[in-house]
Amino acid sequence: MASGGISAHILARDDGIREWRKLMGPTKVFQTVHSEPGSIRGQFGLTDTRNSTHGSDSDESARKEMQFFFPEFNVDEWYKKKEPYFRNGNVYFCEETGIHVEEIPSANILKQKLS
Repeated sequence: MASGGISAHILARDDGIREWRKLMGPTKVFQTVHSEPGSIRGQFGLTDTRNSTHGSDSDESARKEMQFFFPEFNVDEWYKKKEPYFRNGNVYFCEETGIHVEEIPSANILKQKLS
């Protein structure tokens, strides 16, 4: 899946797999360069095996890949406890930790969490 450095992410949105795959463009780079040149693969893909990006093709493979890259992440627990905050727009991006949080932490709370 990787021949060099990677940046792995978990994307959370309605129909996220389909939307991400649309942004990536088709797997076959030669085809993509002509059919969807503005896609990620159309702009940065080199060959069919070096197509610059990867995305899960199903919920099942997404779960397997999340477990591989983020073994401490529990999908079911996230849906149960965290997803409602995202769904209602009650999350904020914390620049210091680089993660989304349910509320804007005060400086003291943030220092305690980072310690």
